Amino acid sequence: MLGRTGRDVGVIGLGCWQLGADWGDVEEDTALEVLGAAVDAGVTFLDTADVYGDGRSERLVGKFVASRGGAASGITVATKMGRRADPHVADAYTLDAFRAWNDRSRENLGVDTLDLVQLHCPPTEVYSRQSTWDALDTLVDEGRIAAYGVSVETVDEALTAIARPNVASVQIILNVFRRKPLEQVLPRRRRGGRRDHRPRPAGFGPALGQVRRGDDVRRVRPPDVQPQRRGVRRGRDVLGRAVRGGRRGGS
Repeated sequence: MLGRTGRDVGVIGLGCWQLGADWGDVEEDTALEVLGAAVDAGVTFLDTADVYGDGRSERLVGKFVASRGGAASGITVATKMGRRADPHVADAYTLDAFRAWNDRSRENLGVDTLDLVQLHCPPTEVYSRQSTWDALDTLVDEGRIAAYGVSVETVDEALTAIARPNVASVQIILNVFRRKPLEQVLPRRRRGGRRDHRPRPAGFGPALGQVRRGDDVRRVRPPDVQPQRRGVRRGRDVLGRAVRGGRRGGS
């Protein structure tokens, strides 16, 4: 279950930043093949944002989902909004701005109602403003979005967000180097906060997969960032506990 969205999604999702081609050329056919390979392998959750390729990622995701039957495909698409504004100006995050960004995403994705929209790492002050949540509730009431969540940079921002009753999801960085969500955010969830926090990989993405398989992490890291062996073991232990907890029904 994806947070409070009421949607069941696969354990593994696909991040679609790269499809925007901000980091190198990605042909449209290649992007669609990537999406097809993921969904054919069982992926039902696609994560994008309105600024990935200035909307190109959203448009490609929308085209792909439409080719698979649209809403009947069982695919959940989460997009983000907020980075089209100056990321340092909290006053830019208004209802009018939300509507404008939301309308653009709905057009890009070819839908009337977006499955899930997450605030895209706005200034910290935005999370504490009642007007922010009132505006997002208005978008739900208007039928523009089915649910909303947040994509945060810090644990404190996550904790501020999960205190809000209508926040459906929290996206936060979680890997062997950034374990604070395991120690501070997930315990809050177990005491009655969010039912699910989707981890957002950062840094050494391939290394995370290597550690989970028990391989020597040094094989996939450049020499200048070699961890001490003790740190590797601890990272394995933390991830092992997280994975085992997930198999028992945790998130």
